[in-house]
Amino acid sequence: MNLEARDAVLTTGLVCTFALLVTVHVVNVFGLARRRKLAAALGGLVLPPLAPYFAFTQGMQVRAVAWVASAALYAVALLLNR
Repeated sequence: MNLEARDAVLTTGLVCTFALLVTVHVVNVFGLARRRKLAAALGGLVLPPLAPYFAFTQGMQVRAVAWVASAALYAVALLLNR
């Protein structure tokens, strides 16, 4: 694989993992808002690491784990792009 193709694959991976993280974050915030936990939803919106914490404490464990996993994938993609 040449250098340009490697860069294209890594950049695509970075963009896709960021899009996944943003999507899961929005799902968590809207899930909290639908459960009438507006303070938690606002806190998760303002401070993103609070979103999986509040989601986990409100019984949305799968969404919380998905947020943490997508954040970890994004961090790996970011480190590989350096």
